Amino acid sequence: MDFSLNCSPGEQKHFLIPVPDADAIEAVIVQGAFPGKTLVVTAGVHGCEYVGIQAVQEILQELRPQELFGRVLLVPLVNAAGFYAGTDLVPADRNNLNRCFPGSAQGGVTQRMAYALEQVLYKEADFLLDLHGGGSGESMTPLVFFPVGAGKKIEREARRAASCLSLSYRVPSVAKNGLYSYAAQQQIPSLLVERGGGGIWHSDEVAACKQNIYELMGFLGIGPASPITSPSVELEQVCYEEAPEDGFWYCYKTPDSPCRRGELLGKLVDRYGKTIDYRANFDGVVLYFTHSLGVQKGGALIAYGKPYHV
Repeated sequence: MDFSLNCSPGEQKHFLIPVPDADAIEAVIVQGAFPGKTLVVTAGVHGCEYVGIQAVQEILQELRPQELFGRVLLVPLVNAAGFYAGTDLVPADRNNLNRCFPGSAQGGVTQRMAYALEQVLYKEADFLLDLHGGGSGESMTPLVFFPVGAGKKIEREARRAASCLSLSYRVPSVAKNGLYSYAAQQQIPSLLVERGGGGIWHSDEVAACKQNIYELMGFLGIGPASPITSPSVELEQVCYEEAPEDGFWYCYKTPDSPCRRGELLGKLVDRYGKTIDYRANFDGVVLYFTHSLGVQKGGALIAYGKPYHV
């Protein structure tokens, strides 16, 4: 494998993304036989979020370059060391890659990985799709984050693309320091799809994730149009609850379940028995929650959103 991105029409080619003073990141170009746009698809930024990782492994065997317009650039396993170690973090320095953008060529290993991905992927992408899923301690319903705050053009294009994907919810996000969200800041339309959770994966979830990739390819004109099988609902307001301290977390809701304003969603109990109750601020639906009994300070507890029709 080499770093050259030159690829003949109808060819599939492996290459390496060089990381300063660290292991390179493997990637694949599937070059269509006809001209068109470039879709970048990344998986495994968090090494223990398996649905997207397996989806890319399978889709690499399914894509037919001779039938495509444009190209698909796939990074099947961004954080390979984390994947093999069963962690969402980069083992070398225990940092969360999806909180390290923009990266730095002079920073730690995770920052250098972020820098390398920016330098190679952003300049190639007409659109970027980052695949995630609930971590080993999370349960969630399928959703897609689209960026807001990166300008009307980027928001409009990302929202249009998100509405073409078959999943439960479309969630506006103001995040700026992740792979997809920093790409949006660099004026690249981008989405982050979340599927799976609990440190497990199922073939039906993988199939649904592949369907999302094909749907986005159809939206971009790279592949044939793919009909939406499950229209999503856009949210107008989202609440993310995080732990203010270490504690025991008891959640009373499940993903995709409704919640009413004032309803008790869960409670956090510290080691001395002090309790913090978490109640819904509005009528809505639960997006995801942490099902781990123990949570650290700053850890996610539960997220819920308000659909436009509520």
